[in-house]
Amino acid sequence: MRDQRRGPLASVGLHTTLVIASAVAVFPPLWLVVTSFKPKSEAFSTDVVKDPTLRNYQHVLGDTEFLTWFGNSLFIVVITTLLGVFVAATTGYAVSRFRFPGMRPLMWLLLITQMFPVAILIVPLYNIMSTLGWLNQPISLIVTYLTVAVPFCAWMMKGFFDTIPVEIDESGRVDGLNPFGTFWRLVVPLAKPGLAVTAFYTFITAWAEVAYASAFMTGEENLTLAAGLQTFVNQYTSDWGSMTAAAVMIAIPAALVFSWAQRHLVAGLTAGATKS
Repeated sequence: MRDQRRGPLASVGLHTTLVIASAVAVFPPLWLVVTSFKPKSEAFSTDVVKDPTLRNYQHVLGDTEFLTWFGNSLFIVVITTLLGVFVAATTGYAVSRFRFPGMRPLMWLLLITQMFPVAILIVPLYNIMSTLGWLNQPISLIVTYLTVAVPFCAWMMKGFFDTIPVEIDESGRVDGLNPFGTFWRLVVPLAKPGLAVTAFYTFITAWAEVAYASAFMTGEENLTLAAGLQTFVNQYTSDWGSMTAAAVMIAIPAALVFSWAQRHLVAGLTAGATKS
């Protein structure tokens, strides 16, 4: 057998590349945190924090609509995540287990919807929401985020359900369960990794989205967190200290959700990639 050990130069090159890549990945969020503790006059200073201050955080929490934006985002994200997980899971289960007319066109439709960029969809979606009277209403963003997240998640859940033996469904039918009872009581407990990834993807889609939130919502009391960031730095003002402080606080819930879902990410994303 050939010796698979790397030579000294290859090891040095590999570790150097990893160190550089890690530094590039860590530097932006680290600098964001550092800047959030700087006084406004030192926001563009390249020095490490000389006089750390919490004024940026105090200003964001006490003098802006940040808590209102947080409440708006939390409401939209929770509803979107719950509906997104349920719709994606039931859709993925249906196309994995059943054969019905139009199944293949449905799967192609779910795939094709992922090919359109936001720039193309935002105007027709805006017109639809305006016609329905949903502008400045949370339902406009909930429906929009579902159209973005559900197709991808349904495809992913189909791949995951394909790895669960069909014999489990058959045993449920033998015990007298209907299709939904089999899905809910037997299959869902086995699909936790896929459901966790679906929940995480749906959460991130709704939590960090800017374009639709900025177009569909007007007035500071209606904004979400991501859209509210634009009020700190725009054509009229440049409050980088407040924006970085708000960005740090916005990132904390996302980091907590990621830490909860990370143990399921690999299993959920790779499910269906191979056949047993």
